[in-house]
Amino acid sequence: MPKQKKKEKQSHSLKNLGHKVELEAVPKKEASYSAEDIYVLEGLEPVRKRPGMYIGSTGTDGLHHLIWEVVDNSIDEAMAGYAKNIAVELLPGNRVSVTDDGRGIPVEMHKQTKKSALETVMTTLHAGGKFGGESYKVAGGLHGVGVSVVNALSEWLRAEVCREGGQYAQEYKRGVPLAKVKKIGTCKENGTKVIFSPDPQVFSSLDFNDKRILDHLRQQAYLTKGVKINFADRREKTPLFHSFYFEGGLLSFVNYLRRGEKLLQEEAFYVNKDYENINVEVAFVYIDDLEVRELSFANNIYTPDGGMHLTGFKSALTRSLNNYVRAEGYLKEKEENLTSDDSREGLTAVVSVKLREPQFEGQTKARLGNPEARTAVESVVNEALKDFLEKRPGEARRMVEKVMLAAKARKAAKAAKDTVLRKGAFEGLTLPGKLADCSSKDPAESELFIVEGDSAGGSAKSGRERRTQAILPLRGKILNVEKTRLDKMLTNQEIRSLVMAIGTAIAEEFDISKIRYHKVVIMTDADVDGAHIRTLLLTLFYRYFRPVIESGYLYIAQPPLYRIQSGKEARYAYTDLEKEKIIKEISEVKSQKSKIKSPDQKAKVELKDTLDKAEEITSGELRGISIQRYKGLGEMNPDQLWETTMNPVNRSLKQVTIEDATEADRIFDILMGDDVAPRRKFIEIHALAVKNLDV
Repeated sequence: MPKQKKKEKQSHSLKNLGHKVELEAVPKKEASYSAEDIYVLEGLEPVRKRPGMYIGSTGTDGLHHLIWEVVDNSIDEAMAGYAKNIAVELLPGNRVSVTDDGRGIPVEMHKQTKKSALETVMTTLHAGGKFGGESYKVAGGLHGVGVSVVNALSEWLRAEVCREGGQYAQEYKRGVPLAKVKKIGTCKENGTKVIFSPDPQVFSSLDFNDKRILDHLRQQAYLTKGVKINFADRREKTPLFHSFYFEGGLLSFVNYLRRGEKLLQEEAFYVNKDYENINVEVAFVYIDDLEVRELSFANNIYTPDGGMHLTGFKSALTRSLNNYVRAEGYLKEKEENLTSDDSREGLTAVVSVKLREPQFEGQTKARLGNPEARTAVESVVNEALKDFLEKRPGEARRMVEKVMLAAKARKAAKAAKDTVLRKGAFEGLTLPGKLADCSSKDPAESELFIVEGDSAGGSAKSGRERRTQAILPLRGKILNVEKTRLDKMLTNQEIRSLVMAIGTAIAEEFDISKIRYHKVVIMTDADVDGAHIRTLLLTLFYRYFRPVIESGYLYIAQPPLYRIQSGKEARYAYTDLEKEKIIKEISEVKSQKSKIKSPDQKAKVELKDTLDKAEEITSGELRGISIQRYKGLGEMNPDQLWETTMNPVNRSLKQVTIEDATEADRIFDILMGDDVAPRRKFIEIHALAVKNLDV
């Protein structure tokens, strides 16, 4: 689970800064509103004016989105049956190259724009071959917007086209052509190459991430059978190469997603069929786990919020299983049907549709809105799954045993939950006695510190800012929820206290709008036990309170590792490197003071000798310098804990984020699951990377 370090700073009002502000009365001026005040942004100006509207953000996500848009155009050529090879390269100087062996962008004069078709595509919004005709029956991209948006947000871009024996090129600066399209040579094969350099005036970072790009390209290769995608990172002296090619489609994808897991099916379900001009491809498998992993795509575009195609799959799966368990006598006449949650527990599924006119909700395509996609998926899966269950009774039995166990556990969990929660809300419950709540009732300014142990809890309660900071001490290690169902989890006192303190309820009654704190801070000791407790809490939040993480409300406190004292001055170090730096700074100050009282040559010798000694120190004491290594929060008195870890002016918090939910889910399975073998392998691989180990 990737984490982003967030350094908090206190904002000061003019009053706090001691400024006196006097407002002078100014005559009110009528605002002009005439034809002259109507601004028309031409060409690609709207993109540069509001880049977030087109690529989501100008941070890391938006930066990588540029690559996705260019690659999508190549994938569209592959889905149309014209491209077999795609190459993506990271080049020195923050440049990216994307090449395909498709038909090549047309270069002849465009009748409407009176410009080359290549220039039209590269510089005009909503221009491309995906709006009509038969050039593309299925397409992703931004419907002709994508490559022009990349051009607008690039400091420099060059498009090269091989088409009908000729090689053509055109260069642009921030979306503006530097010259007309020129023929620069000949080609034996067709294809398109786009090289671009993101604009530093637009993006806050130009640092491309190999793993992020590889994950996306691997995903695209799974979704596009028979297409080879090569990747090369040439930014360093030793290049990095990867190549992806899969003939199994989504069946290969599901096997990849559940590598190392204990599968309940020997054979995964798979179907690839057309229904009324919509191609439906679905694969799924059940594993011995509680979590659900569902990925959905429309025209190879990942739809993180699902949509009609995923709704159709869920409906078909639940209906088909209910029909089967009724027919086979697993459910009696008066027993209630399986729910969607029952039928999907432990499921890993990938749903992909390819359709002519996809209707995405939002510019970044988070959700598919086509009702016909639901009908297509539902019909295809219903028919194929019925056939699968009838022809493979062994697979059917294992699947049914899994979903029936899930239904039984759901009923038990509901009974257990009803003893803990009042139906529908938390308002009627008393907050846990161990919670030292804050006086503020405004979640936006309220903070909850989850503290390890009663000793640290006592220091935190004494040192906190009572108006906005609440303290919840936990006794020992909480239950590992990765291995436990909800009914048993809710019998754990520490988890119950945490659920009641947060205020959102849990499971189907979870409601993020009722959260009582917009900062939930995990504050544990800087040792192995503290790391274990932190991991257990992260597992709990990821599995049962994920919206808390997605809303940006979960943080990890960074208490100091060392207290370094020289005379009356005490300073704190949060890393070994910071400790050594502080020691050197103190030593230099001492040396400078002695230099005033000593001849120049002698002072130089003494200064060098002092710095040499400082470099040798890793722990213990230098003359006049006392170093204390903190292993537990309980070793700090309330003033120290406030000053170093809780005071918004000085503290350093890491905000917990979910950059890659699929990878995060896999890591939690490895580290916290029942299967020992994957965990042992993980430890063996990463053992040499351990930085802090208690012995």
